[in-house]
Amino acid sequence: MLLFPMYIEVDEIYNLACPASPVHYQFDPVQTTKTSVHGAINVLGLAKRVKARILQASTSEVYGDSVVHPQPESYWGHVNLIGPRSCYDEGKRCAETLFFDYYRQHKLDIKFVRIFNTYGPRMLPNDGRVVSNFIVQALKGEDITIYGEGSQTRSFCYVDDLIERFVRMMNTERGFTGPLNLGIPMNFQCWNWLKKCFS
Repeated sequence: MLLFPMYIEVDEIYNLACPASPVHYQFDPVQTTKTSVHGAINVLGLAKRVKARILQASTSEVYGDSVVHPQPESYWGHVNLIGPRSCYDEGKRCAETLFFDYYRQHKLDIKFVRIFNTYGPRMLPNDGRVVSNFIVQALKGEDITIYGEGSQTRSFCYVDDLIERFVRMMNTERGFTGPLNLGIPMNFQCWNWLKKCFS
């Protein structure tokens, strides 16, 4: 658990702590925020002590209810600081801030990526995200739920591609910090994506 400092010897740290599913991170929002913020402080302290390179797995949710599609890494977002998703969104935003503060103040070798909708084997049926919702409903023979008119867009990333990009990002030259968006470089309208998947 990242809420307490760790005393281990490592060369690289991949910080993926924090549930990413709304169902799970909203179950205990205070713990979600603490995991992102205290967790970042603890792994950054460890990286500083052992001089390790460190990668932060952030999220596309830092962009909030974006008014720019697709989101470039330079976009600052359109965020809600007090909504029910804010425990996750703002926890990850604060973690990004801490990473850059450690980079500037302590010269840490940081990397960070922003993950978009990742999917793959062994997703939980009650995950609450778009891909698992579609698959579970299809397997049960239920109507597929499309919110609104289905015009909202999403970028997707297969889990194997995600891990490969983590490793490639970790191996970039010192000083290349990111952020780097990890998802396909285009967004799909949910309705059109669904029609392709199930046609």
